[in-house]
Amino acid sequence: MSVNGSRVVSVGHYQPEKILTNDDLAKMVDTNDEWIVSRVGIKERRIAAEGQKVADLAIEAARQALENGGFTAADIDMVIVATVSAKDLCPNTACRVSDALGIGAPAAIDINTACSGFEYALAQADMAIRTGATRRALVIGAECLSAVTDWEDRSSCVLFGDGAGAVVVEGTDDPELAISPVLWGSEPSMSDVIRIEEDVPFIKQAGQTVFRWATTQLAPLIEQVAERAGLKVNELAAFVPHQANLRIIQGIAKRLDFNDDCVVAEDIVYSGNTSAASVPLALSKLVQSGKVASGAPILLFGFGGGLTYAGQVIRCP
Repeated sequence: MSVNGSRVVSVGHYQPEKILTNDDLAKMVDTNDEWIVSRVGIKERRIAAEGQKVADLAIEAARQALENGGFTAADIDMVIVATVSAKDLCPNTACRVSDALGIGAPAAIDINTACSGFEYALAQADMAIRTGATRRALVIGAECLSAVTDWEDRSSCVLFGDGAGAVVVEGTDDPELAISPVLWGSEPSMSDVIRIEEDVPFIKQAGQTVFRWATTQLAPLIEQVAERAGLKVNELAAFVPHQANLRIIQGIAKRLDFNDDCVVAEDIVYSGNTSAASVPLALSKLVQSGKVASGAPILLFGFGGGLTYAGQVIRCP
């Protein structure tokens, strides 16, 4: 088969069993369900078990993506993991995933562009397949943000959760099914508004600054993503943005000319903000729900720490 591009052919996701509700948080810090829901839209989030690492979540999501697509380890020759919360620096998470799944000699890469990490990783897999360097890739976003959350900070601990999402990407000779060219970039002058640093081991962010930036600057970029796919936003079947804040998601959606049938992912309500995992996690749930027809265009868009952003249009597997 001649390869003119790549496409997403399978999805999977995993979330830890432990559910942390707003009422649970109210027993830990000075907060309540009404305050959290009104400001960020989150009702609950999942928290990793003691000893459960980023790689453990990534492995389970990847395993489901392989099984859902009918693939085996032998079918994969590239593994990319997007994460900002892996504590182990070497070996990288992609190598851990590859070993656990029995994937032999893959290109194994970790990438950290925080909340846009999955879209950056998907773009790299797409380019590798287009150039012939890779045959079939496993792309994963996985986070254990609970390990870098300050559980005494009422302004931030209500936001974050743990989870992972994964996709399998392979070549296609049909340009209509191909992942669109990525739109990616950053605002490095604002890099300090979201931080996890050596001397500040917990997530620190200027929430209002991020909110204003996201709700005022991102809509035109999302329109550009659609244009690179040869589409207008009112032709999209679904929009899966980074799940940072329900008010941000709804604010961006109001600025865009989506049609009434466009499904806007709001997984944040039950998963919280899972950084690089949020888009693939929400995408997997959306695809498995059957709410979007196979082959229909879905726009993915991540944004956050760095500040970085990236997006592309895929076709629903």
